[in-house]
Amino acid sequence: MKPAYLLLLALATPLAHARDTSVSSPDGALVVSVSDDRANPTYRVTYRGVPVITPSHLGMVFKRGASFGEGYNITATASDKADTTWTQPWGERKMVRDQHNELRVDFARALDARSKFTVRFRVFNDGIGFRYEVPEQAGMPGEIEIVDEATEFQIPDADKTRAWWIPARAWRGLEYLYRSTLLKDAPHVETPFTLRLPSGVHLSIHEAALTDYASMTLNQQHDGVFKADLTPWYDGSRVKTRGAFKTPWRTVQVSPDAKGLLNSDLILNLNEPNKLGDVSWVKPGKYVGIWWAMQLWQKTWASGPKHGATTAETKRYMDFAAKYGFSGVLVEGWNVGWDGEWQDNGDRFSFTEPYPDFDMRQIAAYGKKLGVGLIGHHETSGAVSHYAGQMDGALDYYRDNNVTQVKTGYVTDNARIKRVDAEGITRYEWHDGQYMAGEYLHSVVAAAKRHISIDTHEPIKDTGLRRTYPNWLTREGARGQEYNAWGYPPNPPEHTALLPFTRMLSGPFDYTPGIFNLKPNGEQSENRVRSTLAKELSLYVVLYSPIQMAADLPENYEARRDAFQFIVDVPTDWEESRAIAGEVGQYVAIARQQREGRDWFLGALTNETARTLDLKLDFLAPGQRYQAEIYRDGPDAHWETNPYAIVIEKKAAQRDQTMKLWLAAGGGAAIRFKAID
Repeated sequence: MKPAYLLLLALATPLAHARDTSVSSPDGALVVSVSDDRANPTYRVTYRGVPVITPSHLGMVFKRGASFGEGYNITATASDKADTTWTQPWGERKMVRDQHNELRVDFARALDARSKFTVRFRVFNDGIGFRYEVPEQAGMPGEIEIVDEATEFQIPDADKTRAWWIPARAWRGLEYLYRSTLLKDAPHVETPFTLRLPSGVHLSIHEAALTDYASMTLNQQHDGVFKADLTPWYDGSRVKTRGAFKTPWRTVQVSPDAKGLLNSDLILNLNEPNKLGDVSWVKPGKYVGIWWAMQLWQKTWASGPKHGATTAETKRYMDFAAKYGFSGVLVEGWNVGWDGEWQDNGDRFSFTEPYPDFDMRQIAAYGKKLGVGLIGHHETSGAVSHYAGQMDGALDYYRDNNVTQVKTGYVTDNARIKRVDAEGITRYEWHDGQYMAGEYLHSVVAAAKRHISIDTHEPIKDTGLRRTYPNWLTREGARGQEYNAWGYPPNPPEHTALLPFTRMLSGPFDYTPGIFNLKPNGEQSENRVRSTLAKELSLYVVLYSPIQMAADLPENYEARRDAFQFIVDVPTDWEESRAIAGEVGQYVAIARQQREGRDWFLGALTNETARTLDLKLDFLAPGQRYQAEIYRDGPDAHWETNPYAIVIEKKAAQRDQTMKLWLAAGGGAAIRFKAID
């Protein structure tokens, strides 16, 4: 019989030498390499032979039991690949190609193969995704508490790489202006987190398929070394689970230029297919609402002489919507609970009791006659347990009154979500912790059972779950138009040139564009819309959402009927989309083809700098003639001094042409390419 020390040596020897394995993208440009050098699992990424992520740690830490990471070796690997195409019921494009190569890497502790985990990598031409998969195993506690995730993203050249970011875990949630700094000066950031390396290669770090887990933020430990920082429960634990589990996918989109990030389907491809079955009842469209007047304090959510949500006012908006072919009218403030400081009294809301001046039955019947739906609204003020107790009845109430879309709201400071636990104790949670990840999804699934779609405001960030639950139409999750009515400061012109390359990489955004009275608070007010009129039109193409609001007051559209025609014509559902030009925070141009149609639409916008774009029209169909209906900045337009200057004209267009577009400071252009038989 061998001595014990020789037996231990024999067991350790096969794992003593570093093992490396790798997988490349289908086009060979991206390579992910995984190593267990010194029994320390790491991964690294190269793009076209140049490092974009240098060796970065993998692992996680548990409250009880051994941590995953240091002391672990690769024990097995397996490869796979896929090349399929799937159909979006609605979206930026109808057909999505999922082409990737996969590498599964199993890790186990030296001398204790019972403690093991897997990291699954998928490498696409436009980026990578990886996740942890933990099987049930001996010694695993009944309840598992993750107290840290050791995942790193080490980015080279931190003193030369440019980063665009908003702060993580700040009191206003996701509603911050994006900052542009050197990478080394980005401390604790939200995702998507967008970077430009000195080579010009662009990266965006995010996550996909966030369900029963905590949201991942990124905390810079050393220059260029970002570690996953999971949003905690009230008690400091990050994730609570049982048995086998999988994490969300950690994602890195990679492109040789900025516009390539906008053409990526990586996040969607890492989500599971549709779980709802037939979703023909989910309808994209355009809507108006009793909303902007409230932002301007012309109307109130609360009852009283300026109450906005009245039967008469709702009918007036429905008449306007029907006149121009819009599908819905959003009404906020119709239900009991808005009186007083509604942001602090979420426990007073009743989601089935209208104010006396709002006749739900009459309005539902009126809308049905006109072919205009009422878009419902559930504001919780963060009192989530209170809302959960009424949710089924509230959704039934909407279903019975022909409401098929609902905007939900969670207005409260971050970390002030009010949860009442099983013992009746009030706990306060983060909007993006594990508990709320489950609550947001629960509201979407409950709505789907009634054939109701959801537009979430004050949301958890988007991670592509609209593929799995196609009734999750859109969400907020960034500074929207309302900040131009009362925010300090209002959104600067660069804001909408930043959003496509940052927030919009996660999914649709209910920005509420289309303000025509650009100085609603008066000529001298700081609070105004810092755009030209043409730029407001461009947002309907640039900032994607399957439901788009014509956010201004009906009378302001009637006063500028010629410009309003673009909003009437522009679709919200697309056959194909293509970013054709752009630099982060400077300018962007996107072309989209109407779903099941031949027409194309183009939106282009710029920041505070006027510029001329030369745009190739090679997205148009070969051999097809088009009439370009152009809405562009006038020659003396400027967001600050002359925002209403607009030229509306028609020109012939075809695929082999290049269009020269001048964009004013804070300006833009919107074009419909109408196919001619």
